[in-house]
Amino acid sequence: MGVKDSLERQFYAQMCTIEHWDTRTLDEKIDQQLYQRTAISRKPEEVIKKELQEARNNNQLLPDMVFRSSYILDMLGLPDVFSESDLEAAIITQIEDFIKELGSDFTFVARQKRITVDAVDYYIDLLFFHRELRRLVAIDLKLGKFKPEYEGQMLLYLRYLNQNEKKPWEESPIGLILCSEGNTEHVEYLMLDENSPIKVAQYYTQLPDKKLLAAKLKKAIAIAREQSQAHKE
Repeated sequence: MGVKDSLERQFYAQMCTIEHWDTRTLDEKIDQQLYQRTAISRKPEEVIKKELQEARNNNQLLPDMVFRSSYILDMLGLPDVFSESDLEAAIITQIEDFIKELGSDFTFVARQKRITVDAVDYYIDLLFFHRELRRLVAIDLKLGKFKPEYEGQMLLYLRYLNQNEKKPWEESPIGLILCSEGNTEHVEYLMLDENSPIKVAQYYTQLPDKKLLAAKLKKAIAIAREQSQAHKE
């Protein structure tokens, strides 16, 4: 399978079991470094072991196995310079391929979903539903690096969806903020809150060098270990 790390093997085995991947799909996911791009891979080793065991025992996916630290959107064919609306339009045009990159079980719900709070209209760029997680997933598209105020905006969206759109059998909504540039430390410190319903990821319009992804993962793991050790002390 070309995978040496034990935790990585466990991750792919669990994904194959739940999502029924064939050998070709598995090879593609490994080549695309899917595990290295998931949120779970950036956690301390003991946490990864615990969560993979939980997923195996319950035969289910966990949010951090679904959401990633980066997404490859090369299928969109965007020019070198583009706007957030250009990105959104390209995603809608290539919605099937976009969903494949997000992962299986995502269902498209709405584009520019309007919500009204205190007579003020807000618009969620993209709204999806994940069948396995049983959650609405709000996606915000941003040019540039992540900014702390994006988190507050997304929290407003999620609380509205939880109050007004969530069905009785669904879990609480999750938000995904996709930024065109990475600022690892900002994002990693935000992601240290495991109970946060907000995920932040970088998107690439071209397939990045694997060495770049490996370097970003190494830095993210170092931050996670540092914070884990500080918490223990």
